[in-house]
Amino acid sequence: MTDRLPIWLRAINSIGLTTWLIIAAFPFVWMFLISFRAPVDAFSVPPKLLAPMSFHNFYTVWFVDHFWRYAINTSIVTIATVGVSLAVACPAGYALSRYSGRLGFWLLVSALIFRAMPHIVLLTAYRPAFFEMGIWSRYETLIVVLVAINQPFTIWMMRSFFVSIPKELDEAAMIDGCTRFQAFRLAIMPVMGPGLITAGLFAFLLAYNDFLISSQLMNGDMTTMTAALGNYMGQSKHLDKLMLGIAGAVSVVIPIIVLILVFQKNIVAGMTQGAVKG
Repeated sequence: MTDRLPIWLRAINSIGLTTWLIIAAFPFVWMFLISFRAPVDAFSVPPKLLAPMSFHNFYTVWFVDHFWRYAINTSIVTIATVGVSLAVACPAGYALSRYSGRLGFWLLVSALIFRAMPHIVLLTAYRPAFFEMGIWSRYETLIVVLVAINQPFTIWMMRSFFVSIPKELDEAAMIDGCTRFQAFRLAIMPVMGPGLITAGLFAFLLAYNDFLISSQLMNGDMTTMTAALGNYMGQSKHLDKLMLGIAGAVSVVIPIIVLILVFQKNIVAGMTQGAVKG
């Protein structure tokens, strides 16, 4: 039986965690509150805590500035990136988890080096080539680039999840008459739910939050939400425009919070599953 922590130590932990939570959450809470206010009330000194609130900023940014178009673009790019990333990472991660040769190790190291490169370095090669081929500012172009950047990390993660599943499960399925692919599909994948959700969430966050690649490869009505927010930045002299940017930023953040809250148990289970074995 483990000894309980002293009261004074628990109090210090509670105070420390509470302080950290307030500091970490304050920027978003403040941004959320002022997004419902007029500029004169949002930036008043001292702050007007009881200032009137409305959805005017959200209505304007979504339906007057057509932010809904950027939301559709983001949804298409994000869903496609996650789907392609998982479709490639699942068989690749499984194969690497069952392969014991040195080639698999060097493939993983090479993928990790590629993933560690700054994205701006890759853009110097991507962008001129896309201009020459006439495929700039298209969904498939951005999806291919995001998948290429995200794929090494997704494969690493999926390999860790597959390593945690005993090889005996594959062998038992093949003894029962399954081929290697059938064993992968019928015996391994059904127990990979938490791992798939975890890897899918990381792929989603990369595609959904991307600014640099999206802003450089897409323009006009094809822009994603995060790239479109750049149009509102630096508008301190035009507070009305700045308030629309704040409303847009809140709109971008809310789906991420909801997604994490919905899948938090699966994420924890997936991360634990992937940490069982190296």
